[in-house]
Amino acid sequence: MTAKHKRSIYSVLKFIVLALFLVIVMFPFVWMLLTSLKGSQGEIYAFPVKYLPNPVSFVNYASMLWKGSFGIYMLNSLFVSAIAATCAVLIAVLSAYIISRFHLKHKNLVMMFFLVTQMFPTFIMLAPLYQMLASAGMLNRRTTLALLYTNMMIPFSVVTLAGFYDAVPTSLEEAAWIDGCGYLSSLFRVVVPVIKPGLASTFIFAFINSWNELFMAVMFIDVDKYKTIPVGLNALILKYDIKWGEMAAGTIMSLIPTMILFGFCQKYMIEGLTAGSVKG
Repeated sequence: MTAKHKRSIYSVLKFIVLALFLVIVMFPFVWMLLTSLKGSQGEIYAFPVKYLPNPVSFVNYASMLWKGSFGIYMLNSLFVSAIAATCAVLIAVLSAYIISRFHLKHKNLVMMFFLVTQMFPTFIMLAPLYQMLASAGMLNRRTTLALLYTNMMIPFSVVTLAGFYDAVPTSLEEAAWIDGCGYLSSLFRVVVPVIKPGLASTFIFAFINSWNELFMAVMFIDVDKYKTIPVGLNALILKYDIKWGEMAAGTIMSLIPTMILFGFCQKYMIEGLTAGSVKG
């Protein structure tokens, strides 16, 4: 067998593996899309299974948009997630710079602490947090969720941006210092523009994690006008039934903002993930 034939076989096998992987990854999304286009619960529960909607119906989308409060949930999620991601990144810009550039005595211990905080499941904090927020009168507020999500995203953002700072040569800042810049001036004029891909990728991850968070939102928000999308979708799980059609339609629509965000930032996202994987 010649080298050309080996390369051809390898290409075919690689294509088959990638195609299978794509089918596995896309199957839940396609199934959810088809479910959202079925007009009744009977069609969804039909046996034998009806894979394609017949006829195609948008009643589930109409129910979520006009009969329900999905638009309010969407605005609440955008408000909370955008504030949380922005605040977490702004705080991490300064914190990660200090950790990366200054010789701290317990630097490794601090980084380890940030990593350890990401290992604890969210639900173990709900009871004490509820008591604290209830006594402070901070339940049923979007700003409370934004504050909590910011606090959750800070450790991840600091660890991520510290890696990007480590990859930026200190000679760039030294040149800025010679020209008269201070620490803050050199940070925002020289270093931050270099790590723009890192900022974009960190913001996206923080935004999506805040967008998808359910436990805290369910626990601390029970007023309909302040609920986020995960809480609104969770309300479709009734005592004796689950509104699968409306849930599928709501899930499909909830993907639109994150897809748009990825579309605008995918260049920085890819650059950020690539740059963050190499130090030096």
